[in-house]
Amino acid sequence: MIDALEWVLGALIVITCFLSAIYSFRSRRTSDGRMRGLYTSRMNISMGLMLILIASILLIIFTGSSVKIVVCALFYLLGLFNLFAGVRNHSHFARLLR
Repeated sequence: MIDALEWVLGALIVITCFLSAIYSFRSRRTSDGRMRGLYTSRMNISMGLMLILIASILLIIFTGSSVKIVVCALFYLLGLFNLFAGVRNHSHFARLLR
């Protein structure tokens, strides 16, 4: 059961990393400021999810230590901040595009 969860989390990490890179390239290539903001917000959402998934897989794979808990907590907080900022910016730039 744990092995299957590790594989699923690993696959989700790879997918979110790929999406983050795609949106980063798109935001750098576009000249329209509204589309750049939309792609950047999607990149932040992908990176936030990726950091949360990395922290989750670290908690599952390795045994408990205080350093691991601190690192995982930092990854969770940074991921939640990126996710929150990305969702907030996405709603703002989506309204601008209408």
